[in-house]
Amino acid sequence: MLGGRMAQVTEVVPIPTWRGRQRSSRRSAPTLLDTRSVYGEVQSDQSGGGWGRENSKTKGYIFLEYTIPSHAQDAVKMANGYKLDKLHTFAVNLFSDFEKFENVPKHWENPKPQPFKNVGDLKYWLQNEDCYDQYSVIYEGGEKTAIFLNSPREPTVVEERSRWTETYVRWSPQGIYLATFHMKGIALWGGEKFDQIMRFNHPGVQLIDFSPCERYVVTFSPMSANQEDAQAIIIWDIRVGQQKRAFHCDAQSAWPIFKWSHDGKYFARIGQDALSIYETPSFGLLDKKSLKIVGLRDFTWSPTDNMIAYWVPEQENVPARVTLIQVPSRKELCVRNLFNVADCKMHWQKNGDYLCVKVDRYSKLRKVEEKDQIKYSGLYYNFELFRIREKQIPVDKVECKENVLAFAWEPTGHKFAYIHGESPRISVTFYVLRPGGKVDLIKCLERRTANHLFWSPTGQFILLAGLRNMNGVLEFVDTGDMTVMAQTEHFMATDVEWDSTGRFVVSAVSWWGHKVDNAYWLWSFQGRLLSKHPLDRFCQLLWRPRPPSLLSVEQIKEIKKNIKKYSSQFEVVDRLRQSNVSTELLKKRKQLMSEYEKYRDDKREEYAANKDRRLHMRRGVDTDDMDEEEMDEEVVEFLLKVEEIIEE
Repeated sequence: MLGGRMAQVTEVVPIPTWRGRQRSSRRSAPTLLDTRSVYGEVQSDQSGGGWGRENSKTKGYIFLEYTIPSHAQDAVKMANGYKLDKLHTFAVNLFSDFEKFENVPKHWENPKPQPFKNVGDLKYWLQNEDCYDQYSVIYEGGEKTAIFLNSPREPTVVEERSRWTETYVRWSPQGIYLATFHMKGIALWGGEKFDQIMRFNHPGVQLIDFSPCERYVVTFSPMSANQEDAQAIIIWDIRVGQQKRAFHCDAQSAWPIFKWSHDGKYFARIGQDALSIYETPSFGLLDKKSLKIVGLRDFTWSPTDNMIAYWVPEQENVPARVTLIQVPSRKELCVRNLFNVADCKMHWQKNGDYLCVKVDRYSKLRKVEEKDQIKYSGLYYNFELFRIREKQIPVDKVECKENVLAFAWEPTGHKFAYIHGESPRISVTFYVLRPGGKVDLIKCLERRTANHLFWSPTGQFILLAGLRNMNGVLEFVDTGDMTVMAQTEHFMATDVEWDSTGRFVVSAVSWWGHKVDNAYWLWSFQGRLLSKHPLDRFCQLLWRPRPPSLLSVEQIKEIKKNIKKYSSQFEVVDRLRQSNVSTELLKKRKQLMSEYEKYRDDKREEYAANKDRRLHMRRGVDTDDMDEEEMDEEVVEFLLKVEEIIEE
């Protein structure tokens, strides 16, 4: 034994009546015997003849001693809990575990309550009278992270730290927490001083995802991304820092693997021909079984209701279909059959009023006789528009013959836009959904340089951006009357971020995308450049999200209806702020002038105090009151040395 570490290998057969450890079948024993040295060199086998055979049957356990303690730990980590079949589970423990289990106290002692740690008001930034937003910035190649307040003229530093994170940062959905990444795990920060609220130990973590309610956080570490380790994906309770459940990770999965319902009561993932829906806080399967869906390709939750939309591709003579189901009842609300489908992408409107399924369809079919196969060539695109709030969920359709580059819903309205075509003939088309099943074309903006659509969070205004290979062309459009407010450019821009109020938008050149001209520029929603902020190796900017407004939909409509009355009040405040700025500037100039006059008076006193010294140095001649005309210039020459040069 080396380091007191020994691996005990035991096979457990669960049966209705408890009979202790059961013996394994002869069929599985040789396989396990062959794999015992996979995790390292076995120093000794204390089973007495291979898997403890007795009377031609295995005893059901074996004692192995590895030469290196870490190999024994690897054996426990990789082999414990391995499913041999439906009735046989392979269990592996360290020998030291038995001592721990034997010394369990007979009497239960309640855990001691932890002292309360006051981190202050976690929503303090929402109390800003002027509603200034905050944003996080990573620069100097990731060495520094800062939180700024978007105050007028120049941003104000709220907090700045060196090596705050090792990769990037992430805000929680409602902006309460700031997550930072470290080799040992995740740390959450909040409050006025951004104190550490909680930390989660998950070595090598690279990705995280919050539940919309901010009660749970999901972490992923590729260091544990193998089929035998159930620690690749971990779901944590943010408030207590407790691990709620861990899962395996499929190598072909896309992040986020688990998708949450809008209220955080459910989360789901795709399995093998199945959709597994889990419920909180038990974290068990809903109704203790997965929803069997053969060929399931993708799914998504409604942003406002416990409703799932999923699609499956065509299978033999069965068409592809998009299905809406209700959770937890699993009732089918709508089914849409589709033909000649190559791919589907689902896009929910933010209010959950509409669902758009972008369908890529084959346009031509031809049969290859020699191979007896059907070949497809050419694609066209359909937008299947589901009206979720209307009776029986009617579906409208919009067709596009050209390649679709991007699609986006207006967050709070009834419009949508998409980019289509090939460079240099790229167009942006706008539609609106009206009652009665009407889908009207608003306008098509032709010959645009754009590959991304960024709607304002409050709707109406949209930014058409040509990022990266399109050199950062920006176009601000008011979809209320379809006027182009501004056409400008941020050369080499890689990212665009709207603030949560829709008043400001940032374009940025990230050091992760380009190694030169790293900076972020702040724009108004009308496309007016407000400020430029070049930073050394600027990496990332994220606006701090805001929780949903406490105002009802009717109250928001009433405010928009009387916006002129409120705008006049804001104009008075803006003029007062401008006058305050002028007053501050005049005050600062007056202070500088006062400092200069004091400095000048001090030097005059010093000059007067040195008059006797000047008279002594100038042999009694007072030069203070002498004019320049009364002074004569006299040149005095001194012989320093004589050098004799002898020429040969």
